[in-house]
Amino acid sequence: MTTYYDDRSVRVTSTALRVDDRSWPLAELTMVWHRRGSRSWRVLAGRGAIGAALAGPLVAALLGIALAVWLHRSLTVTIAIVGASVLVGLAVGPLADVLFEHLDRSYVRGSREWEMWATWQGRPVRLLSTGDALRFGQIYRAVQRAMERAPAAAPAQNSIGSSGSRPSPRSRP
Repeated sequence: MTTYYDDRSVRVTSTALRVDDRSWPLAELTMVWHRRGSRSWRVLAGRGAIGAALAGPLVAALLGIALAVWLHRSLTVTIAIVGASVLVGLAVGPLADVLFEHLDRSYVRGSREWEMWATWQGRPVRLLSTGDALRFGQIYRAVQRAMERAPAAAPAQNSIGSSGSRPSPRSRP
């Protein structure tokens, strides 16, 4: 038995697909396809918040410099305000690295719900639903590899569908 994918809740082997406490023998899956859900506004709002957090200190620094120029105070006060504004702008450096990392992860995970479906015992069944696009892609590809390498029980069995809202089978080689 070959394991193609294994994590805390999903395991794809050469004989079966297990998701949480459910298991489906690959020989009984006659068609597999995926669906892409609508965008999650929560994820998009989170990305916007990260962008605002990145821009906030820079905007504050620029406003401080503009304020120092606008006030027409003594040279010492102007230098102090500009210096403080520049320090605020520089303080975003270490924070920016952490924020950019969170932003990158948000794009890797994606902003949609992904579902994997199959025809099992003559009816469609949802095998998996996740919002993590990277993980979904790894699992879907593992199922593809497992079904391609599984012995063909019948010519019409074990086909993999393309993306979309309904199955579009591809014949096995």
